[in-house]
Amino acid sequence: MKTKEDIEQLARFAKALGHPIRISILQYLDKQNCCFTGDLVDILPVAQSTVSQHLKELKDAGLIQGEVNPPKVKYCINQENWEKAQNLMCSFFDIDFNKNSCSI
Repeated sequence: MKTKEDIEQLARFAKALGHPIRISILQYLDKQNCCFTGDLVDILPVAQSTVSQHLKELKDAGLIQGEVNPPKVKYCINQENWEKAQNLMCSFFDIDFNKNSCSI
């Protein structure tokens, strides 16, 4: 970790990753590229309001982004921040991400 900002951002990312449902959402988005809230409700064992809350946490951390297509919101991984999260995690665990020895 180089800067205070990096440490704070890593903590935000780690907090957002701190729930199994959020990790499941990210895994799903990674495979599907994008999806709507209803798609996640169909595959996750929780209510729509719970899915929405988890999406909000991931969005607030910057790991996903949403595009409003009334009446739905389409979500996808924020690729720039996802790569930054991977790099910060690898740096924290002292793994060289650029040599493909770290994949999260």
